[in-house]
Amino acid sequence: MVETGTPALNRSRETRALTQSGYLMLFIWLVLLAVAAWAGITNANAGVMVAWKWIVVVVSAIAGTIILCGFYLINPNEAAAIQLFGAYKGTDREEGLRWVLPWLTRKKIAVRANNVISDKIKVNDLRGNPIEMAAQVVWRVTDTAQALFDVDDYKEFVMAQIEAAVRSIGSRYPYDDIEHQEITLRGNHDEVGVELRKALIERLTVAGITVDECGLTHLAYAQEIAGAMLRRQQAEAVIAARKKLVEGAVTMVEMALQHLSEKNVVDLDDERKAAMVSNLMVVLCGERDTQPVVNTGSLY
Repeated sequence: MVETGTPALNRSRETRALTQSGYLMLFIWLVLLAVAAWAGITNANAGVMVAWKWIVVVVSAIAGTIILCGFYLINPNEAAAIQLFGAYKGTDREEGLRWVLPWLTRKKIAVRANNVISDKIKVNDLRGNPIEMAAQVVWRVTDTAQALFDVDDYKEFVMAQIEAAVRSIGSRYPYDDIEHQEITLRGNHDEVGVELRKALIERLTVAGITVDECGLTHLAYAQEIAGAMLRRQQAEAVIAARKKLVEGAVTMVEMALQHLSEKNVVDLDDERKAAMVSNLMVVLCGERDTQPVVNTGSLY
């Protein structure tokens, strides 16, 4: 029985290339140049030319040309992938003047940190509300072989995965929660940033790229619902404030009645307690200052 299925992805792995110091090869090239110059000058000035000196000149010239074709430079935070007729032969990360056999090709790639701010995209949050999001991501190449040979264009790949990760995170959490019982995009920046970084690292591993830092740079309701959601937020804030105000007023009224009863200041029946509670609630919960009314007659 033959089993069929999707073949496993053959991922590249960065290895160290067999290269040489360019300064050593430069010294050898200068020695060959000096030998060729000595052989040519002495042979030209001599009465009888010596054949082996011309051979030395030709061999030195050929060897010097081969050496010259193998020099290349690597800047700080840069690497060079070495290939032989398309086959990957390793990566050179040693900065400075370097040398490799001239029939080996060199493809340079930057391994420094890159800072990217994504475009604003529209996403539906956990509750289905359309919101606008944008993220700032600091990323760098950790495996040059994967970045160069496992994806078509690793920079475009990064931008596409950033957008996909932002959409995924945006749909996973609500924009806001007035009761503060859920993790929200607006109220929990650190937690959302950690989740975004984790999602990006998982998505970019195939390209040999890691994420050092990331976070949301823009978060807002979409324009078509921004006005309505602002009014809803204002209403929820007013309701929450009223709730706190009423809870405090009830506590103060309860404390006032308890102290009056314990100290026997005045004996109130149920009807007068209800009237007192009503007056205190009006005073404590009213938005405007109350106007006191002085009763000059009997309490009853």
